[in-house]
Amino acid sequence: MALAELYTQYNRVWIPDNKEVWQSAEITKNYKAGDRFLHVQLEDGTELNYPVDPAPLPPLRNPDILVGENDLTALSYLHEPAVLHNLKIRFVESKLIYTYSGIILVAINPYKELPIYGDAIIHAYSGQNMGDMDPHIFAVAEEAYKQMARNNKNQSIIVSGESGAGKTVSARYTMRYFATVSKSSSNAHVEDKVLASNPITEAVGNAKTTRNDNSSRFGKYTEISFDQSYQIIGANMRTYLLEKSRVVFQSENERNYHIFYQLCASAMQPEYEHLKLGNAEEFNYTRMGGSTVIEGVDDRANMVETQKTFALLGLKGDFQMDVFKMLAAILHLGNVEIAAVGDERSSISMEDKHLSIFCELLDLKCDKMARWLCHRKIVTTSETVIKPMTRAQAVNARDALAKKIYSHLFDFIVERINQALQFPGKKHTFIGVLDIYGFETFDVNSFEQFCINYANEKLQQQFNLHVFKLEQEEYMKEDIPWTLIDFYDNQPVIDLIEAKMGILELLDEECLLPHGKDENWLQKLYNNFVNKNTLFEKPRMSSSSFIIQHFADKVEYKCEGFLEKNRDTVHEVLIEILKESKFHLCANFFQDSPVSVSPFSSTINIKSARPVLKSPNKQLRTTVGSKFRNSLSLLMVTLNATTPHYVRCIKPNDEKLPFEFDSKRVAQQLRACGVLETIRISAQSYPSRWTYIEFFSRYSILMTQQELSINDKKQICKIVLQRLIQDHNQYQFGRTKIFFRAGQVAYLEKLRSDRLRQACILIQKRVRGWLQRKKFLSMRKAAVTVQQYFRGQRTVRQAITARNLKETWAAIIIQKYCRGYLVRRLCQLIHVAAVTIQAYTRGFLARKNYRKMREEQKAVILQKYARAWLARRRFQNIRRFVLNIQLSYRVQQLQKRIEEQSRENHGLLERLTNLASAHMNDVDTIQKLESELEKLAAQKRTYEEKGKKYREDSEQKILKLENQNKELQEQKETLEIKLQEKTEEMKEKMDDLTQQLFNDVQKEENQRMILEKNFQSQKQDYEKEIELLKGEIKILKEEKTQLQQQIQQEIIIQDGLKMEVGQLTKQAQKIPELQKEIELLQTQKLDVEKQAHSQKRELREKMSEVTKQLLESYDFEDVRSRLSTEDLEHLNEDGELWFAYEGLKKATRVLESHFQSQKEIYEKEIEGLNFKVEHLSQDINHLQKLFREENDINDGIRLEVSRLTSENLVIPDLKQQVAELENQKLDLENRLQEQTVKLKEMSNRLHYELERDRTQRRTTEAQNEVNTKENESLKDTTQGTEGLSNGLMQDEVQDEVQSKIKQVTARLAVENMDLEEKLDMKDRIIKKLEDQIKTLTKTIEKAEAHAPAVPKEYIGMMEYKKEDEERIIQNLILDLKPRGVVVNMIPGLPAHILFMCVRYADYLNDADMLKSFMNVTIDGIKQVVKEHSEDFEMLSFWLSNTYHFLNCLKQYSGEEEFTKLNTPRQNQNCLKHFDLSEYRQILSDLAIRIYHQFILVMENSIQHMIVPGMLEYESLQGISGLKPTGFRKRSSSIDDTDTYTITSILQQLSYFYSTMCQNGLDSELLKQAVKQLFFLIGAVTLNSLFLRKDMCSCRKGMQIRCNISYLEEWLKDKNLQSSNAKETLEPLSQAAWLLQVKKITDDDAKEICEHCTSLSTVQIVKILNSYTPIDDFEKRVTPSFVRKVQALLNNREDVPQLMLDTKYLFQVTFPFTPSPHALELIQVPSSFKLGFLTRV
Repeated sequence: MALAELYTQYNRVWIPDNKEVWQSAEITKNYKAGDRFLHVQLEDGTELNYPVDPAPLPPLRNPDILVGENDLTALSYLHEPAVLHNLKIRFVESKLIYTYSGIILVAINPYKELPIYGDAIIHAYSGQNMGDMDPHIFAVAEEAYKQMARNNKNQSIIVSGESGAGKTVSARYTMRYFATVSKSSSNAHVEDKVLASNPITEAVGNAKTTRNDNSSRFGKYTEISFDQSYQIIGANMRTYLLEKSRVVFQSENERNYHIFYQLCASAMQPEYEHLKLGNAEEFNYTRMGGSTVIEGVDDRANMVETQKTFALLGLKGDFQMDVFKMLAAILHLGNVEIAAVGDERSSISMEDKHLSIFCELLDLKCDKMARWLCHRKIVTTSETVIKPMTRAQAVNARDALAKKIYSHLFDFIVERINQALQFPGKKHTFIGVLDIYGFETFDVNSFEQFCINYANEKLQQQFNLHVFKLEQEEYMKEDIPWTLIDFYDNQPVIDLIEAKMGILELLDEECLLPHGKDENWLQKLYNNFVNKNTLFEKPRMSSSSFIIQHFADKVEYKCEGFLEKNRDTVHEVLIEILKESKFHLCANFFQDSPVSVSPFSSTINIKSARPVLKSPNKQLRTTVGSKFRNSLSLLMVTLNATTPHYVRCIKPNDEKLPFEFDSKRVAQQLRACGVLETIRISAQSYPSRWTYIEFFSRYSILMTQQELSINDKKQICKIVLQRLIQDHNQYQFGRTKIFFRAGQVAYLEKLRSDRLRQACILIQKRVRGWLQRKKFLSMRKAAVTVQQYFRGQRTVRQAITARNLKETWAAIIIQKYCRGYLVRRLCQLIHVAAVTIQAYTRGFLARKNYRKMREEQKAVILQKYARAWLARRRFQNIRRFVLNIQLSYRVQQLQKRIEEQSRENHGLLERLTNLASAHMNDVDTIQKLESELEKLAAQKRTYEEKGKKYREDSEQKILKLENQNKELQEQKETLEIKLQEKTEEMKEKMDDLTQQLFNDVQKEENQRMILEKNFQSQKQDYEKEIELLKGEIKILKEEKTQLQQQIQQEIIIQDGLKMEVGQLTKQAQKIPELQKEIELLQTQKLDVEKQAHSQKRELREKMSEVTKQLLESYDFEDVRSRLSTEDLEHLNEDGELWFAYEGLKKATRVLESHFQSQKEIYEKEIEGLNFKVEHLSQDINHLQKLFREENDINDGIRLEVSRLTSENLVIPDLKQQVAELENQKLDLENRLQEQTVKLKEMSNRLHYELERDRTQRRTTEAQNEVNTKENESLKDTTQGTEGLSNGLMQDEVQDEVQSKIKQVTARLAVENMDLEEKLDMKDRIIKKLEDQIKTLTKTIEKAEAHAPAVPKEYIGMMEYKKEDEERIIQNLILDLKPRGVVVNMIPGLPAHILFMCVRYADYLNDADMLKSFMNVTIDGIKQVVKEHSEDFEMLSFWLSNTYHFLNCLKQYSGEEEFTKLNTPRQNQNCLKHFDLSEYRQILSDLAIRIYHQFILVMENSIQHMIVPGMLEYESLQGISGLKPTGFRKRSSSIDDTDTYTITSILQQLSYFYSTMCQNGLDSELLKQAVKQLFFLIGAVTLNSLFLRKDMCSCRKGMQIRCNISYLEEWLKDKNLQSSNAKETLEPLSQAAWLLQVKKITDDDAKEICEHCTSLSTVQIVKILNSYTPIDDFEKRVTPSFVRKVQALLNNREDVPQLMLDTKYLFQVTFPFTPSPHALELIQVPSSFKLGFLTRV
C-alpha cells in the first residue's frame, strides 16, 4: 500500500511546532494526490490547513497500541516525532528512564533516586537475554558479559552524553554490575577495589557546573580484566583531556574540583592543621564561582569516604598526606598577592603568608619563587635576558604553574590507582567502560569544546560503521537481499580536523612560532578552508571565530586562547625550582624523563592519556592537541578490536527537575548522540521484524478459514501477506522472520482494528436487536393483558343487573352453610375412628412392654449368679498362672546367677594374667618418664640461661637509652638558646622535633617494660610447668613402689606354688581309686536310666489309654446343650478346657497314685548319687586349687589350669542340678494333687516340665562339652606336668600318671555318650506328650495350637567396639545410597541405629567412647553433605536423619518436657549417665545448615522454570498476550532456554514432595520447605513482572491468576493447605488482580488501595505505570489516575522497595516429634553392611 493512501480521515499526523517541536493533529478529510493542503484538527480543537504542495506530507503518528514501546525501532513509523513522543510517554507517564533504540540504550536522567539498582535487580537481569526484560543499564552490562563469555571476545560499553545527563552514574552502575555477577572466590576483594576507584576519580576529576552538580571534567576508559573463569582479576584506567583551566577559573555558580572543598571542610581536624587551610571562601581558586556549597552534599563526609577508598586501594596515610600537601599548596599559590610596580613590572612581598606556606609545603626556596613568578628568562644564542613581567603576565604564570601541578598530580593518582588494580599473570578478556563527554555547544566555545567534539566525531564514525555492519549481518542471516543504505559519513569533518594541513596541524605549526598568535592561526584557517571546504564557514558578524559543520550541529568556536591552551607551557625557571624541591613527590613530577611505574606495557593497557614531559626544547615539545589526537587514535584502535555497546545519556531539562521533559532539549541531544541517525538507517530498510509465530498469533483474525486449514504456519503467513499487501517490495520473507518496511505494521494494525471493529459492530447489532425484540415482546404481552382485563370488566358491567346480583349473593350464602355442615360431619367421623385406633394400639404396646420387662428381670437374676461364678473361676485360674510364672522366673534368675559367678571366675583369672604384662609396661613407662624428666630439667637450665642473657641485654639497652636521653637533653638546651634568636615558626618546628624524640624514648621504654612483663609471665609459666612435672614424677614414684610390692608378693606366691607341685604329683597317684569309684557310679546311673525309661514307657501307654476312654465316654453334645452361648463365649475367652473337666479328674488321680509309688524309689537313688557326687566334687576342687597355684609359675601351666578350673566348676553345677530335679519332682507331685479342676492346669504343668527338660538338656549338653574340654585339658596338663617333673620324679612315675589320666578321660567320654542317649530318650517322650496335649486342645481351642515360645528380649542397643567407629560411619553415612534404601524402611532408620550405638556407650558409662562416637558421627554427616552439596535426594535424606537423630536425643534424654508422650518401655530406654544437650545444639545448627543448602538446591533447580512457566507460557486458549513489539534482539543473544510450562513447575514440585516423603522428612519441615518454594515462585514472578512492561496487561493477569489456581490445586492435592504457602503468593495474586481490574474512576482507585494490601506503594505505582494495552480497545492508565492512587497511599507506611528479596529465607523451626518406633524392635538390614554390630 502506498504511503499517501494512509492519509485518510481519523488518522493522525505530526505537525512541526516552535514550542513543543512536534504537535499531534487528526486528519479531518481524506487526502488525495495533488491536494495543496491537508485538513487537520489540533488536539486543542483548532482547525488547520497544513500546506503540503511544496512541502512533504507530515509524518504519520503510530497507533496508540505501539506507543510506549521498549525499542524505538519497533515503531511502525520511524521518525523524529515518533521517537520523541515514545520517549516522553515512557519517561513522564510510565516513569521509565531506559529505552532501546536498536543497539543503543537511551538513558534519561530522572533527577531522582529510583529503586531500580539494588542487588535484587542485578540478580534478576543476570543470565537473561537482552529483550526478555525491560530496558536497563544492567541489561547492556549483562549482554556485554554474556558475549564476552560466549565468544571469548573483548567488549566495550561506550557511555556518552551532555554534562548532567548521567554518564558517570551509568558507568558506575555497569562496573557495579560486573563486580556483583563476577565476584571471585578469592579474598583479594578485587571487585571492591575496582568500585573504590570511582569515588577517588570523581573527587579529583569532577566538579559542579551550571548543568550538573557532579560533572566529569575528563574522559575515562576503564578496562575491567577477567580470568578464564570470567571473574574479575584487575582493572586499568586511561584518562583524556582533563579540564585544567577549572583549577584557576570557574564561571558563576560553578565550583572547582570536589577534592579542594573536601580538604577545606576538614581543615580544622588535627591531622590537617599543618596544611594551614581554612574555609573555602578564603581561597581564590575555590570562591571564584560564588558557590562553595552544594545543597544536600556534605564535603566533610565525602572526605572521609575518599580516605576510605584510598585505604581500600592500599594507598595509606603517607601517600594521602603527600597528595593533600600538593592540593593545599595549589590553594595557597592561588592566594599569593602579586602587586603591580608601574606598568611593566610586578612584585611579590617576601612576607606574603601564603607564599611562605606554599614554599614550606613543597620544601622550596621562598625568595627564588617570589622572584621568578614576576620575571622570566629569555635564552638566545648570544645571551640570556631576564625580563620582568606585568602583573597580568605574572598572574598567568602563577595560574599556569597551578594547572601544571594539578595535572601532574591527577595523572599520578591515576597511575597509583592502576598500580593498586594491577594483577599477576595474563588476563583472558576484558570489558572496557568509556565515560566520555558528549557533543557540546555553548554560547562561547573554546579549545576544550573543539577537542570534545572532535572525539565525538571519531566515536560517531565508529558507531555508524558498527550499526551498518549489524544491519548487514542481520540481512545475511535471514537471506534477505542486501541493498546499500545511504548513511551519513563524517570522514570529511575528521579530515578537516586531523588530516595533513588540517586545523590541528596548522594550530601546532603556529604554536612553534616564537610570536605565534591566535589571529594569525585563524587567518590561515580562513585562507585554507573558506569557500574551499563546505564544512568550514566564516561567521558573518565576527572575525575572531570560525564555524564547523559537525554531524550533530554547526558550532562556532572563538579562537581566543587556542594557542595558549594547546601549548600548555610553564616558564622553565619555575620548573627548575620545582625540580630542586626536597619534597620527593613534587620533584618527581618535573623530572626530564620520569620512570613509569605502571605494569601495563601493551598498546591497549596504558595508564593514562596524560602527556609525558620531554626535553625543554620547544621544537621537540608536543602540544596538547597532538597528544589528544594520538590518545584518541589509540582509543579507536581499542574500540575497533572489541564489540561495542552504546549508552546514550539524555538530559531531560536544564532546571534539574524530576521527570520533566523538555522536548527541544531532548530533540537536540537525540540529534547529537546519533539516536536519530540509527533510526534513519533502520527506516531506510525494513525496520519492523516479526517472527512467523508472532505474526500468525497476532493477525490470525485476518485469515480465512481456507488459509487456516493449511498446516504450515509459515506458508499461511506468506499467503496472507500476499493477499493483504499488494506491493511485494514492502516486505521480505526471511528464514525465521518477516521484514516490513516503515508503515506496513501500522497498516496491518489498521486492518486488524477494522476487522475487530466490524465484528464488534455486528455483535452490537445482534445484541441490540435481541434486546429490542425482547423489550417489544414484553410490552406487547403487557398490552394484551391490560386489554383482556379491560374488556372483561366492560362486558361484566354491561351484562350484570341488580336482581342477578341478589340471586348470586343468596346462592353463595347457601353454598357456604351447606359446605360447612358436610365438612364438620366428616371431621367428626375421622376423630372417632382415630381415638379408637389409638386406644387399641396403646393397650397392645403396654402389654408387650410388660412381658418384656418380666423376661428381662429374670434374665438379669440368672446372669448375676452366672457371672459371679465365672468371675470366681477366672480369678482362681489367673492366680495359679501367676504362681507358675513366678516359679519359672525364679529358676531362671538362679541359673543366671550361676553363670555370672562362673564368668567372674574367668575374669579373675584373666586379671592375674594381665598383671604381669602390666607390671612390665609400668616399668618401661617409669624409665621413659625418668628420661623425659632429665630432658625437662635440661630445658629449664637453658631457659634460665636465656633469661639471664635477656635481662643483661635489656639492662644494657636501658643504659644506652638513658645516655641518649642525657645527650638529647643537652642538645635541647643548646637548641633552646638558638631558638630564642629565631622566629616563632622555627620554635614550633623544634618543639615538634623534641616531642617526637621524647615520644620515641617513651615508646622504647614502654617496649622494654612490655618485654620485661612478657619475660616474667613466661618465667612463671615455666615454673608452673616444672611444678606440674614434679607432681607427676611423685605420683609415678608412688606407683613404682606399689608395683614393686606387688611383684614381691607374686614372688612369694610363686614360691608357695612350687612347694605344692610336689603335693600335686602325690595326689596324682590317687587317680586310680577315683577311677574305680567313677566306674561304679556309671553302672548305677545306667541301671537308674533303664528303670526310668521303662517307667516312662508304661506311663505313656497308660496316659494314651486313659485319654481314649475319656474321649469315648464323655458326651460333648450334652454339655454344649446345657451351656448357653454366652457361657461358651466366656469360657472360650478365658481359655479354659471345661468340656474335659470330669474325664481329666480321673486321669489326674491315676497319675497321682503312680507318681507317689515312684517317688520313694527316686529319692533313694538320688541320695546315693548325691553322696558320691559330693565326694568327687571335693577331690576335684582340691585338684583345681593345685592347678590354679601352678598357673602363677608358668604361662603355659596357668592357661591349662584355667581351663581345668572352668571345666571342673561344672561338677558342683551337676550337684545343684540333681537337687533341682529332686525339688522339681516334689513340685510336680504337689501340683498333680492340686490339678483336680481343669485340664488346662495340667497342660500348663506339662509345658513347664517341657521347658525344664529342655534346660536340663542344655545343661547336659554343656556338661558333655565340658567333659570333652576336660579331656583335652587333661591331655595338655599331662604334657605340662611332664615338663615340670623332669627334676622332681623319675620317668616311670610319669608314665603311670599319664596312663591313669588317659583311663579317666576314656571313662568320661563313655559317660558323656550315655548322657546324650538319655537326653534323646527324654526328648522323644516329651514330644509324644506334646502331641497328645495338642489333640485335646485342638477340639476346643482352635486359635492356640500350643503354648507360644518365649521370644528373645532386646533392650534397644547396638553393641560395637571403639575401633569399629570408622566402619560404622563409612557404611552407615558415607557409602549409604538413599535411593536403594528408603523403600520399605522406617523413617530415619540410620538415625535410630546411630542412637542405639549412643545408648550402648551410655550404658557402658564410657565418656571417651561416647564423645568419640558423637564427634565422628557429626563429622561424617558434615562430610557427606559437603560431598553431595548439589544432590537433592542426598540432602533430603540426611536432613531427615539428622532431624530424627536430634529427636531421639531429646526423646530419650530423660527430660520431662520430652518424655511426656513416651511409652513406659521408651522411658526405660532413656540415657542414664550423660547429658547430651551440647551435642543437641550442635546437631540443631547442623540441621539448619543442611536445610539451607537443601532449600538452595531446590531453588536452583526450579528458578529457571518460574518465569517461562508462570509468565511467558500461555495455557489459556484464546488469550494471547502478544502485541506488535517487533523487538530486535541482539544477534548474539541466542534464546537457548527450554520451553517450560506451569506443568513443568508442578512436576518439579511433585518430584520434590515425593522425594521428601520417601526420605521420611517430617511433615512440618516439609511444609516449611514448600512454603519457601512458593515464596520463591511468587517473588521471582513478581520481580520479573515489575521489570517487563510487555507482561503488564489484562490478559497476562488472567494467565497469572490461572497459574496461581494450579498451584493452589496442587497444595490441596498434597494436603498442604496448612503450610501457609498460599499466603506467600498473595502479592502475586494481588498484582494479577490489579492488572485485570478497571482503572478509571475514583472508586476504582479506592478499591485498589483497599485490596492491594500486600503490595507496597512503589510496586502498585510501578504496575499502573507499566500497564500496557494489548489492543486498541483497552484503555491506558492515565497519569491522573496514578496520582490519585498515590495520594490515597501516602498514609501507608511501607518499605519503599520495588523488588522482593528472592534470597529471603523464612526462619526454620524443628518441632519435636517423638519417634513411635520401639528401639528393641529395630533390625539392621543386611544392605547396610553392619554385620559387626550386635543387638543387645
